[in-house]
Amino acid sequence: MASSGRERVRAALALDIADRPPVSAWGHTYDREWAVESLADATVANTRTFGFDFVKLQIRATVFSEAFGARWRYSGSPDAEPAMELAGGADAAGWREVARGPVNPAVLADQVEVVRRVAAELGPGVPVIQTVFSPGMVAWFLTGRDTALQARLMREEPKLMAEGLDRIAAVLARFTSDSLAAGAAGVFYAVNPLADTSLMAPDEYDAVYLPSDRVAAAPAAAGWFNMLHLCGGHINQRLIEELGMHCVNWAVAEPGNPGLVEVRDRLGVAVAGGVDRYSPIRAANPDEIRDMALSAVDATGGRGHLLTPGCSTSPWGMVRPENIRALAAAAGGNSPL
Repeated sequence: MASSGRERVRAALALDIADRPPVSAWGHTYDREWAVESLADATVANTRTFGFDFVKLQIRATVFSEAFGARWRYSGSPDAEPAMELAGGADAAGWREVARGPVNPAVLADQVEVVRRVAAELGPGVPVIQTVFSPGMVAWFLTGRDTALQARLMREEPKLMAEGLDRIAAVLARFTSDSLAAGAAGVFYAVNPLADTSLMAPDEYDAVYLPSDRVAAAPAAAGWFNMLHLCGGHINQRLIEELGMHCVNWAVAEPGNPGLVEVRDRLGVAVAGGVDRYSPIRAANPDEIRDMALSAVDATGGRGHLLTPGCSTSPWGMVRPENIRALAAAAGGNSPL
């Protein structure tokens, strides 16, 4: 008897395989992310169109910084990310507001409502995980995604920055709890860009950011499907053990990154990935994406493996639909035409 997406995911998280590996993909729909209804509708439509086994909810990436005073607007193009009007944490004065000022709960409440609607529409057979940025990633957005500025503020204002990270972590923890209560099966906990050890050594990350990660991620323990995403190359594999989530997603093709089987077998954790986020999903023909996906599944034997891209395939509108169908077919799925 055919398994549901939920059953496939549960088997993969147990380092096993059901009838086939679970498959999914995600990417920003920049023109649909500014309202609850349009984002929920787009998410459900994509899930059904491609026969995904689970949903990684692709919320508007700017919302966490917006909650702390940043301002972004729709670029005017479905293929271009939001335009920043105010970073919100580009200097010490901004970080005093982050640490001690008001928080805008509405932008986060909207994302909780999206989870509620998507989970209710798709039902229990298709688990939905909520996107949660690490506090360090939120700090990166608040500095205008300027890693050099972020590092300088950490050096010059360590107490203030630590206070700000603590405040962000508390808000993210509440957001996670609210998302689980709304029907999320767990979280997609994203660490970017400081998961790259060429930017920050693991020992330094442990000292500066890991304490706030622990606070932000703690409520996710109530979920059954938590995915850690380590973005970029030279990933900090120590975080896989430190944060203890059910599976880990990263781009195996990025420089310095390990393979799926290596991480699965050495750390005893389910792995999500195997397909590049940009090429061949955007440009190549379906045979190439199928070959890449089949190679990943062959390597893992499908055991403890969720077949996905290694990161967001954004903007979604530039992804070739036939390639997503080929990805699903490689897992053994039947993506509707």
